[in-house]
Amino acid sequence: MKNILKIDLNPNRIFGLDVLRALAILFVVAGHGTYLMPKTISKYVKFFIFDGVSIFFVLSGFLIGGILIKILKENIIDSKLVINFWIRRWFRTLPNYFLILITLILLNIIFNDNFSIYSKKLYFIFSQNLFSKHPHFFPEAWSLSVEEWFYLLIPIIIYILIKIFKISIDNSVLFTAFGIIISITLFRYFRFDTLTIDDISTWDRTLRKQVFTRLDSLMYGVIGAYIFFHFKNFWYKYRILFLILGITLFVSMKLNLLSTTRFGLYHCVFSFSITSLATLFLIPYLSCLKKGKGFLFKTITYISLVSYSMYLINLTIVQKWILGNIDWTLIQDFNGYAFLIIRYFLYWILTVTISILIYKYFEIPTMNLRDKIKVK
Repeated sequence: MKNILKIDLNPNRIFGLDVLRALAILFVVAGHGTYLMPKTISKYVKFFIFDGVSIFFVLSGFLIGGILIKILKENIIDSKLVINFWIRRWFRTLPNYFLILITLILLNIIFNDNFSIYSKKLYFIFSQNLFSKHPHFFPEAWSLSVEEWFYLLIPIIIYILIKIFKISIDNSVLFTAFGIIISITLFRYFRFDTLTIDDISTWDRTLRKQVFTRLDSLMYGVIGAYIFFHFKNFWYKYRILFLILGITLFVSMKLNLLSTTRFGLYHCVFSFSITSLATLFLIPYLSCLKKGKGFLFKTITYISLVSYSMYLINLTIVQKWILGNIDWTLIQDFNGYAFLIIRYFLYWILTVTISILIYKYFEIPTMNLRDKIKVK
C-alpha cells in the first residue's frame, strides 16, 4: 500500500511556493469541509480560512507569467510558439478536468433521471460562467474556467501587441497585465453600480465566480513574474518587508479593518484586488525558500503536488457522491458526535488518497505526453 501511494519528489522544486500552494488547497478543502460541521462549530473554523482560490490564481499567474516571459525572450515569436505553449498547459490541466467532468456526467446519467447532458455542453469549452452565474453542477469548475481563459487569451493579446503593433515584449506584458486589471476592476464596479448585491450568495455568484470578474487576479501574479525577471535584486532585497505587508493585509481583511460596510464598494470591487496583492507580497519571501527536509517538507510537497486533484474531487466527488451515499444511520444512532468526527476525517482521508492515486496513475502519465507533442 505504501508503494501504491508513493510519489517521487523532484529535488528542484521551490519549497516556499509548494508551501503557498499547499496552504491554498488546505484552505479550499477545509472551507468545503465546514459543510460537514454544525454551524456552531463551522463559524469558528471559517475564521481561520482564507480565500484559497485567489491564492491559486496569483500563484498560477506568477508561474505561468514567468514561463511566458522566458519563452518570449528566448525564442522566435510566431504562432507555433503560442500553440506549443497551449499544448503544454492543456496537457497539464485538461486531462484531470475532463476525467472528473465525464465521471460526474456518467454518474448523473446513471442515477439522475432528470439529468440533461446537453445543458452541460458549455463545461467542455469553459464557458458556463463567462458573464453569468455558475450552474450548481460541478461547482468547483468555476475557477478552472478563469484559469483556462487566462491561458487562452493572454498569449494571444501579447502576441498581437508584439507582432501587429510592434510593441516590445516587456511593454506588451505590462500593457496586458495592467490593461486587464483596470478593465476587470471597472467591470466589477459596473456590476456593483447596476446590480443589487446584498447577500453572500449573490456576491459569490455574480462577482466572485465569473470569468470576466476574476481574470485580474492572475494578472497580479504576471506582474510579480515581470518584477522577478527584471528586478531580482529588488525582489530579494525587500522580501521581508513584502512578507510583512502581505500578512498585514490578510489579517486586516480577516478582521474587517479595511471596510465595515458589507457588500459595499470595497467588498464588491476592491476586496479581490487586495487579496491578490496580499498574495503577491508573500511570493518574494517564499520563492527564496528553495529546500526543505523531514516529514513536514514531504507532507507539504505531497499536498502541493496533488492539490489540483484535491481541488477537483473534494466537494462533488467525495462529499456528495461518496459520503453523501453512505448510510450513516447506525453510527448516528450510536453517537451523533462520532458520526460527525468519522465523516469529517473520512472526507480528508478520501480526498487525499484518491488525489494521490489520480496524480500518480493518471495526471503524471498524461502530463508526460506533452513532451512528445510539439508543433514544428
